[in-house]
Amino acid sequence: MSAPLSSRSFAVCSVRRLILLLLSILSFQSFAAAADLKIALFDIDVTPRVGQEMAYDTVVRVDELTLRARGLVLFGTGRPVVLCAVDWIGIANESHDRFRETLAGAAGTTVDRVAVHTLHQHDAPDSDLTSESLLRDAGHVNPGRYDSALTRDVLTRLATAVQRACDSPQIVTHIGRGAADVIDVASNRRILDDNGNVKAVRYTATRDPKLRAEPVGVIDPEVSLLSFWHDDQPLAVLSYYACHPQSYYRTGVPSPDFPGIARFVRQQAVPSALHVHFNGAGGNIGAGKYNDGSPANRVQLALRLADGMQRAWESTQRIAVTAESLGWNSVAVALPPALHLDEQAMRTAIAQTEDRKAALAVADKLAWLLRCQAGHKVDIGMLSIGDSRVLHLPGELFVEYQLAAKAARQDLNVMMAAYGDYGPGYIGTEVAYTQGGYETSERASDVAPEVEHVLMQAIQKLLTD
Repeated sequence: MSAPLSSRSFAVCSVRRLILLLLSILSFQSFAAAADLKIALFDIDVTPRVGQEMAYDTVVRVDELTLRARGLVLFGTGRPVVLCAVDWIGIANESHDRFRETLAGAAGTTVDRVAVHTLHQHDAPDSDLTSESLLRDAGHVNPGRYDSALTRDVLTRLATAVQRACDSPQIVTHIGRGAADVIDVASNRRILDDNGNVKAVRYTATRDPKLRAEPVGVIDPEVSLLSFWHDDQPLAVLSYYACHPQSYYRTGVPSPDFPGIARFVRQQAVPSALHVHFNGAGGNIGAGKYNDGSPANRVQLALRLADGMQRAWESTQRIAVTAESLGWNSVAVALPPALHLDEQAMRTAIAQTEDRKAALAVADKLAWLLRCQAGHKVDIGMLSIGDSRVLHLPGELFVEYQLAAKAARQDLNVMMAAYGDYGPGYIGTEVAYTQGGYETSERASDVAPEVEHVLMQAIQKLLTD
């Protein structure tokens, strides 16, 4: 039998217990602080200067609305996740690699946890370092729209902006989810005949009243919002809508077009939050039913999209989140290159042609083929937070992929951002390659019809694992 504790020994034990209790409280508080979900926001100007080349024209002047590269870094329990949207027509091949590598380095994460997308405006730059190298190696002194001076400047400034943002992240206590239909903006571009073949393409500016009168066709009418909050203060609003963003272009003036104007309107309405817009699977979707290309339609389309965004905002439902609420998964897939891509023929064309535009048109196709031959794989990523899932896909993806993803998990809030790696060009469904039409032509699409099986497998795996 042990001797009874003396009053001094009891006091010492009590002090020890008190110290241990205080240490456990401090440890719990430290754990709680570490378990907060955090967000860092960045936003830079990526507008080309007068004299620089965009996808179609040289810049003749810069207007009031600039082009932006904006996004966020999310800090959960794993490595950070970076999402970035750029007001350019496309970022392809090695350029897409470089953007992701730069953002990963600045945010202290791995490349597979970085998603970079463009909004695909046409009065905007086109970036492809692989194409630039091919053109210069073939003796083309001026690589035109693939001149990388702007890209390299943007990457430097983007890294600085992300590093600074990550120095002072904000705590996220809630996320919000909302959705609403956008009225009289999106319509399907591919008008089918009675045999299921494309009889006409209703481009994003359609002057033929008969084509505009055709039915809307298959679209996803919803604009979806994912917002991040600190208590009652919104910090960031991400919006997703599937539609080609053109109202009119070939002006020589950089423009974020109607999605950028809609984003600007909503930014002014909710100024405490950074508004970041992503183009969904809008490869076969445009505003052609409601747009004859007249300049006045740009503002009308923008206000209709902004109206949908506002109604989605008003329907927002919030849920509390912690660091453990954040998840990220990715699947690396090899997209099958189109059979019409002939390496030797393309190399010869680039080397022998004196027509720079013709060389440019071939260079990006050769760039994509060489990447495929080298074993390049595209990362299909998915952000998970609460009951929301955001899929990140490459190319000008057909809307059927987005609709299929939503149908596969109707118990979740599924959103999609397309126009990631722009290398493959248009990505149709398997049946679309038998129907004709511009989007699945040799000029537009650089992947084989089997691409549907590859992408749908990846989407299903991410949504069900």
